[in-house]
Amino acid sequence: MKRSRAVSLGILGAAAFGLAACQQEEQTDAAAFPDVESCMAAAAQNGWFTREDCTTTFAEAQAVHSETAPRYESQELCEQEHGAGACGGDPAAATGGGGGSIFMPLLAGYLIGQALGGGRAMAQPVVPKAGGGFATPNGGTQLSRLNSTGKMGTTAFAKGPTTAGQPPMSRAAVASRGGFGGSAAARSVGS
Repeated sequence: MKRSRAVSLGILGAAAFGLAACQQEEQTDAAAFPDVESCMAAAAQNGWFTREDCTTTFAEAQAVHSETAPRYESQELCEQEHGAGACGGDPAAATGGGGGSIFMPLLAGYLIGQALGGGRAMAQPVVPKAGGGFATPNGGTQLSRLNSTGKMGTTAFAKGPTTAGQPPMSRAAVASRGGFGGSAAARSVGS
């Protein structure tokens, strides 16, 4: 009887420790820029990233944007979620010969983050949101403005699901999600 109590208390203690670990996300230095030039201008001031990091992370953000940006079946639907003039045709759909038009938000800028343990810098694209502000392609991390720095959870740099080559979202699909980023847990950032 005593042994089973000790085992159950041990399991309960391990579960509580595991839950606490999940709630304490690691934070990292991060910055948001509208373009590579703005990043390069800030590189000398910040010290944790270089001009070379600006170039490599911008290229990485462009590639991730091409792969993970939300895709919509009409420009009207895309602009409803991202703002007037903030959408364009999907270049992959145009060159793939798939026929029909697919629209996606334009790349508005990118996040650069300091990898934990001193590794290479991390990148994440940002797209415009209707009504102002910016968000990562899955809508999970939201920014009030670009050209800002601060601390951010490392999960903000997790790559979203691939949308390239997938059927575009219809009006019904967007409504079921609750709009752009509606099913993602939002984390607001901006300092």
